[in-house]
Amino acid sequence: MGISASKRVKTTLSNSQEFNSACDSTFTHCLSLTQHAFQSVLPYQLPTAATHLHTILTTTPTAAPLILKWVPSPPTRTQIDRALRMVTNKKPGPAHEEKEGLILGSAQFREWALVLFTEAAVGNAGKAILGRLPLGVAGILGVGAVVKGGTEVVGAAIGVYALGVATSVYLSLSG
Repeated sequence: MGISASKRVKTTLSNSQEFNSACDSTFTHCLSLTQHAFQSVLPYQLPTAATHLHTILTTTPTAAPLILKWVPSPPTRTQIDRALRMVTNKKPGPAHEEKEGLILGSAQFREWALVLFTEAAVGNAGKAILGRLPLGVAGILGVGAVVKGGTEVVGAAIGVYALGVATSVYLSLSG
């Protein structure tokens, strides 16, 4: 199918004018919350920033369709922390508590937001695949049992169905 799902989402978001504008707006919002005492975003502000960013991306007239479909609620604290670790290249533990590396400038904030929403969208897409497959497979098995279809035919139908679901979700990740 070409590039991986996460690269597809990351490319779509990074090329999105709406996403970049929302990141700038959220970064400015976080600076105003600290009354511009810092020229960066601090870790304790990230949950608020994620919620603010999600709100902008889902409620504006030019809402990002990818976010609307695959990130219906703001990212969780676990997702926020994981994205922060990925951006700052820190391992959890005592070294993670050092204050120097845990402030995000504008570029790092945008990278954090990109990682956060990419991981959230891909994770929810994976959950969608796992939610759709068992129902479809059960339906195909039921029809196969009723019509007494051969195991090869039923197995092929399940394979085609699974491929169709995965392809459908993958293609929808481009926004």
